[in-house]
Amino acid sequence: MKRRAFIALLSGAAAALPFAARAQTRVRRVGVMHATAESDSESQARLAVFQDALRQLGWTVGGNVEIDNRWAAGSAERLRANAAELVVSKPDVIVAGGTTQLAAVKRETSTIPIVVTQVIDPVGAGFVASLARPGGNITGFAQHEYGLAVKWLEVMKQIAPHVIRVALVRDSFSGAAAGLLREMEPAARSLGVQLEPMAVSDTAEAERAVAAFAREPNGGLIVVGSPFTVAHRSVLIGLAARHRLPAVYPFSYMARDGGLASYGIDTRDLWRRSASYVDRILKGEKPGELPVQQATKFELVINLKTAKALGLDPPMALLARTDEVIE
Repeated sequence: MKRRAFIALLSGAAAALPFAARAQTRVRRVGVMHATAESDSESQARLAVFQDALRQLGWTVGGNVEIDNRWAAGSAERLRANAAELVVSKPDVIVAGGTTQLAAVKRETSTIPIVVTQVIDPVGAGFVASLARPGGNITGFAQHEYGLAVKWLEVMKQIAPHVIRVALVRDSFSGAAAGLLREMEPAARSLGVQLEPMAVSDTAEAERAVAAFAREPNGGLIVVGSPFTVAHRSVLIGLAARHRLPAVYPFSYMARDGGLASYGIDTRDLWRRSASYVDRILKGEKPGELPVQQATKFELVINLKTAKALGLDPPMALLARTDEVIE
């Protein structure tokens, strides 16, 4: 009996080996929703950080994991189509690169795990039940609270104290404007600034709106992060320069691309951290049980070359607090 049991055990182990090998080598698929075009240098840099973080966790692109990138090039219609197509392909996990991308994917699936790299007010927007226990199929990283918009106003007034009119430039399809305005209005009154929402959906509309705003003196722009404003940041930066309007942006790469100043999260850091959640989900954890984490790294960047072109001289007290000064 012992001999027969031993043989049976060996046979069972041998039969199990091919299955185990297949399970270990099964290629997992991760879909990634981008708001920009594939040619966007900052998006490629964030993707490289994400893939490198996955590699450090044991996931090799082209080996045991495939990345299915979907690029929207700032188009809301393309974004929605990408979400639908990606869900139909049934990846193991979807990475949503921002609030708008998350909203598009959420409309298409309530079962495929979603990790969002940066989202504003995920509880208030109805994406998750709570930060500690999101529930459902969504988790990830919150980029900032609406109160960060007050900092944009303060930076504007410190660099360009003459500004008394500020246009809040946003994507027509972005849902963040109401929350931002609610936080900004009391600060704007105390700083003697009049806020003017400016919703745009394409570059031609942006050119008309900025030109009309610039006809009156003492104006400035605050650009809200969204698929359109990120994908077409070069156009917006060029419009600010052409009309000699001080402008504050939400991401550091916008100041590096020629914008006057930026204050906001370190987006590459959030993409790096998102890889850890993708790893945990691929290994069996449920997204609804992974807490939504807050951004912890913020950057203030000032472009002195742009300031000089506008005839502005940022105060030393502000420059002393700046994380990066571009000369």
